[in-house]
Amino acid sequence: MEHFSWFTLLGLGRYDPILGAILVVLFLIFAAYKIKRNLSKEDAVLPDVKFSLRTIFEILTIDFLLDLFTNMMGSREKAKKYFPLLGTAFMFILFSNLLGMIPGFLAPTGNFNTPVACALVVFIMYNFYGFKEHGIGYLKQFAGPLIYIAPLMFVIELVSHLVRPASLSLRLFWNMTGDHLVLGIFTNLTHLVIPALFIALGLFVSLLQAFIFTVLSAIYISLAITHEH
Repeated sequence: MEHFSWFTLLGLGRYDPILGAILVVLFLIFAAYKIKRNLSKEDAVLPDVKFSLRTIFEILTIDFLLDLFTNMMGSREKAKKYFPLLGTAFMFILFSNLLGMIPGFLAPTGNFNTPVACALVVFIMYNFYGFKEHGIGYLKQFAGPLIYIAPLMFVIELVSHLVRPASLSLRLFWNMTGDHLVLGIFTNLTHLVIPALFIALGLFVSLLQAFIFTVLSAIYISLAITHEH
């Protein structure tokens, strides 16, 4: 049976995952614009009195992710340097996952092209950061500690690095596809208590998968820029 979609009822044809990704990006841009517009320089460091969208972003990014990246990379300066990439990846994947929880929508991360694109961006950027930090000396990380096994280690390390984007994308894709598939099945079978339980589970899985993807990305960056071999 074809997946039910409000797009079909509205005469817009089948749901396009690319359109879903565009909606997520537009939402993030709108949220950032509203936060920036509603804040002044005087109250920029003061939390909102009531629970708001700004509070959610601060908890997820500054209070949690930035502190986590600081512990992983050893200093807050390094964490801030790479936070734009990691924070954006977390928010994009999180809201892409959550979009699939809305009736009639499919998660962009449920389409294999989206996780692959995110993983390739991380793959390109952490290698770029590695060369930027070490120059051509970055290739020493592929050679291993002993010169006489360097050719073998180079092949092993090269395969290991090439597997990383595949691992990131497949993990995200299959977990989100399975989660939303289970939710759809139980929603069709029962319409009251059981779907609510799976919706709560889906929210947790959406957050967890965004967190895992971002943490692994931070680990790859940390390994690429480290000076300890």
